[in-house]
Amino acid sequence: MTEDPSQKMAALAAAAGSSFLTPFMGSSVNIALPAIGEEFSLDAVTLSWVATSAVLAAAIFLVPFGRLADIHGRKRVFTWGVVTYTGSALLCALATSAPMLIAFRFTQGMGGAMIFGTGTAILTSAFPARERGKALGVSVAAVYLGLTLGPSLGGLLTFTFGWRAVFLSNLPVGLLLLLLIAWRLRGEVAEARGESFDLLGSALYCLGLLATIYGFSRLPEPVGGGLLLLGLAGIAAFALWESRTTSPLLETSLFRDNRPFALSNLAALINYTATFGVGFLLSLHLQYVQGFSAREAGLVLMAQPLLMIFVALLSGWLSDRMSPGILAGLGMGLTTASLLTLLDLGRETSLWSVIGSLMILGLGVGLFSSPNTNAVMSSVQPRFYGVASSTLGTMRLSGHMLSMGIVILALSLYMGRVPIAPESIDLFILSGQASLLAFAALSFLGIFASMAGLRRPEPPGRGR
Repeated sequence: MTEDPSQKMAALAAAAGSSFLTPFMGSSVNIALPAIGEEFSLDAVTLSWVATSAVLAAAIFLVPFGRLADIHGRKRVFTWGVVTYTGSALLCALATSAPMLIAFRFTQGMGGAMIFGTGTAILTSAFPARERGKALGVSVAAVYLGLTLGPSLGGLLTFTFGWRAVFLSNLPVGLLLLLLIAWRLRGEVAEARGESFDLLGSALYCLGLLATIYGFSRLPEPVGGGLLLLGLAGIAAFALWESRTTSPLLETSLFRDNRPFALSNLAALINYTATFGVGFLLSLHLQYVQGFSAREAGLVLMAQPLLMIFVALLSGWLSDRMSPGILAGLGMGLTTASLLTLLDLGRETSLWSVIGSLMILGLGVGLFSSPNTNAVMSSVQPRFYGVASSTLGTMRLSGHMLSMGIVILALSLYMGRVPIAPESIDLFILSGQASLLAFAALSFLGIFASMAGLRRPEPPGRGR
């Protein structure tokens, strides 16, 4: 931790910039999906993998990269993450086939894992506990700024220049981040320097999570069930190995002995599972069912993250002064209410009804995110900041992946591998309603995890 104001601002700018970059890209790609599907003649399930492949890679590699950052330096891993993410965006723009695009998106997700596993840890190390909630609120607000500008700018770029321009827009932001890191962010933090890296644990973790998530997305096919069981066995073997090895990839004791840490991460997993797929579904609904252009759909989808920016700043500030459980529980309650209002989404749903639901969702997620992040990072010692950051990021990305898995499962059950076209619109609507019902049920359960897991932060003036 440093009390140097210039370093605190540099860390905040780097964390906020990277927090903006990845959601901006993800939400922009969601808007561009119909244009991508048209160029490559993709069915609905394959089209979903353009969005899902990056999330899958990020979820798989985030914990290993977080541990490598603790050993070899967070700034170093963070820098390579920005390089990989930005370079992969250029390759995506140059892709000439759907498999090539999906492969480059997977590589981009690996870069995202390096960013997610270090950005929050760098920020937490730079700020004392009395200022941490406010700083995290700024970082979370940057996420929502990316989510706000992604649909609008992504829709405008797709409408005006084509979908490849969405990926090219990543380049200037990535280059600016690299300049900031090189010129302003000094020093290196590696609080586990000298410890060994758990290679076997990493292999078990990556393969187990890959088989679990990919298997879930392939349900109800028999191969999906087999992969799911194989993946769960791999994760169980990973947990057993981590409890015995001398230099674990993941401190399982944090989950076993630290109740606020365990339940706060569970709440995060539930929240992201219940909300991530909504943007994907509404982007396709507005363009395929309502007949909006990419630009118009992007403007509608701005309603949710625009509100989240301001609420995240406020809730981050409040989480330094009151129990985060109250804020997070209220946020999950509002999220549940918004998902319930979307259950009748269909051909006749009014635009204002969709915007109203998105605004309630933005209020709920904004109230939840900053207090939840503050609670997770404040529940561990500084040497575990990298692990805690990457674990929380894994909950987020695993939630994103599970959310898309639910959507893919619903599309497979109701539509099969057919393109979204006028003759299949009713089946697409049923798929969306089934997904939203599952999201609402999960969100309701998340209310209790939020309020059970989050504790009051340390009083101002007490830092680690």
